Amino acid sequence: MAEVRQRITIGFHGQTVAARVGDEQLAAFRRALEESKGTADWYELQAEDGTISLDLAKVVFVQVDAAEQRVGFGA
Repeated sequence: MAEVRQRITIGFHGQTVAARVGDEQLAAFRRALEESKGTADWYELQAEDGTISLDLAKVVFVQVDAAEQRVGFGA
């Protein structure tokens, strides 16, 4: 079974980056943010479309979409 990926948006001062990541990648990213405590640490986030290099000191927010998006009709 394929890993479920979540859509996240990472916010900076005036910009955002959207990505789809797995649960493990998201958890590791959150740990790295916590441990960096606002210092200029670089982090490589493994996303569905490739690697995103982020300066953790410049991350303002991380939004995780609450529900998976669906295309089509039905419940």
